[in-house]
Amino acid sequence: MHLILSAFGSYGDVLPMVGLGATMRGRGHRVQVIVNPYFQSVVEGAGLEMLPLGTADEYRELMLHPDLWHPQRGLKLVMTRGAAHYMGEVYSLLEEHYTAGDTVLGAHGLDLASRIFQEKHRAPLASIHYAPMALMTVHETSRYMGTPNMAKWPRWAKRAMFWAADRWMVDPLIAPTVNELRARQGLSPVARIFTSWNNSPQLVLGLFPDWFGPMQPDWPAHTAVVGFPLWDPPAEEALSAEVEAYLRAGDPPIVFAPGSANMQATEFFRTAGEVCERLGRRGLLMTKYPSQLPPGLPACVRSFGFVPFSKLLPRVAALVHHGGIGTCAQGLASALPQVVMPMAYDQLDNGSRLARLGVGAVVPQVKFKTTRVAAVLGELLGSADVRERCQDLASRCDGPASLDAASDLLEGLHERRIR
Repeated sequence: MHLILSAFGSYGDVLPMVGLGATMRGRGHRVQVIVNPYFQSVVEGAGLEMLPLGTADEYRELMLHPDLWHPQRGLKLVMTRGAAHYMGEVYSLLEEHYTAGDTVLGAHGLDLASRIFQEKHRAPLASIHYAPMALMTVHETSRYMGTPNMAKWPRWAKRAMFWAADRWMVDPLIAPTVNELRARQGLSPVARIFTSWNNSPQLVLGLFPDWFGPMQPDWPAHTAVVGFPLWDPPAEEALSAEVEAYLRAGDPPIVFAPGSANMQATEFFRTAGEVCERLGRRGLLMTKYPSQLPPGLPACVRSFGFVPFSKLLPRVAALVHHGGIGTCAQGLASALPQVVMPMAYDQLDNGSRLARLGVGAVVPQVKFKTTRVAAVLGELLGSADVRERCQDLASRCDGPASLDAASDLLEGLHERRIR
């Protein structure tokens, strides 16, 4: 079969899709990935074909935008400069490369062009989500940045909240572009884009385990959750000599990682250095953009660029990060206590799930100060119950098995198509 995957976003969005593509390629299938050229080396390093979307400079420009990590304005930015801006270009790529009877589509949650293409051409499509928050429910409802905790609300009130969010916030950002493209394909307009329409009517694939995001009664009946993919690029399978030497030079450090696309983390790193001094611990600061590191960091901390988490995290003491689902998953697989400072998107919900599982804590950005973070970390690191729970959940993480399960489902879409 021929598989076209769309990978929007940062490393945390791209790596799971590339890992899935690499698994499918290993089964003898042809795989193309629609992705920004910033990630060309990752895609081609896995032996996959890249279908370029936009330019690397456009990606860098978006990463520098001051609204990217804002709880509300960040959503608007991603919807308009991401999903809406590239919708027509994605559709054109699909028209160029799709072969009826041979091609299966695997769409990132922000890729709405593939959903329109599926409806127009009856193409086999899997909607692929990395985190539970992408699937709306009035039962065990997710936590949303900038909104009240709806956990104890009656279902009618949750439905009213979702309707209001669609009507006044989400649909105005994305529905005009969706419906303009639909009209050009002779399709009728749709509304409530991310509540009622965006998911494939054939397969919805959750790249997370059911113990992290349990199936909900109002999720699409054809939803399958398969576990965390936990994939690192083949070129990054080993730690550098510099990182290896640092790890061997003392006690396991605490890792501080504000997100691979975060260029606005100076205060996060300043607090990280102070926390390490207060706790008497070594620290490892993760950033590809060292210009944001504050001056005068203590001698007990070091900074590094991109390091494969699957190799690094099993050798550290704890993980402090932004709450991206990929980082959460790698921390769980490495049996680490985690502290999450959510800023936007699914980060609050992911961190809240870690806290409910007994392996982490959420510290809001406005409260992310040295005293608070040090106290939370000290409590997590000193708890035997947390250590036991971390080990239990780590034993349930199996990246290759998750990718195999997802691949089986994609192959099943193709088999149903050709019968």
